[in-house]
Amino acid sequence: MAKSTPATTALEKAGIAFTLHEYDYDPNAARIGMQAAEALGIPPARLLKTLMAKAGGAVVCVLVPSDKEISLKRLAAAAGAKDAAMLPPAEAERITGYHVGGISPLGQRKRAATFIEQDALTHATVLVNGGRRGLQIEIAPADLVKATGAKAAALC
Repeated sequence: MAKSTPATTALEKAGIAFTLHEYDYDPNAARIGMQAAEALGIPPARLLKTLMAKAGGAVVCVLVPSDKEISLKRLAAAAGAKDAAMLPPAEAERITGYHVGGISPLGQRKRAATFIEQDALTHATVLVNGGRRGLQIEIAPADLVKATGAKAAALC
C-alpha cells in the first residue's frame, strides 16, 4: 500500500473511512484528471480535480469533476467576491505543500476555504487527489465535505 501523505493522515485522525487507489501518473497528459479517471476506469464525473484559486483576496480550494471546466465568475459569486483567478502553479505548491498533479484538498499546509461542485454530491463516492502524483482517495462526498468544510455551489 502507498505510504501515508498529509491527506491520508488528516482523514485517519478524523476517523473518516476512505480507500486508496494508485495508478500510473502521466506528467505529459493534456488533462491530468481525465488521465487519472481513465487509468482507474471510473467515470470522469466522479474524479474531482483540485484547483487552487484566489477569490477576491482570499486563497480558495476548488473541487470540480475532471471532465468539467470551472467558471471563475461562478466561483467568485459562491465566495462572495467580485472576481476570481487561478493561482500560478508555484504559488499553489507553496501554499498547499503539494506538487501540481498531486495537490489534495486534504492536509494542506495552509487551510483554505473549499468549494465543491454541487453535482459531485450526487455520487455514492468520489475520488480526490491523495497528496502525491498517482494516488487517489475514494471517499463519500458527505465525508469529503465534513473533512474540508467545503461549501457546495454550481461552479461549472
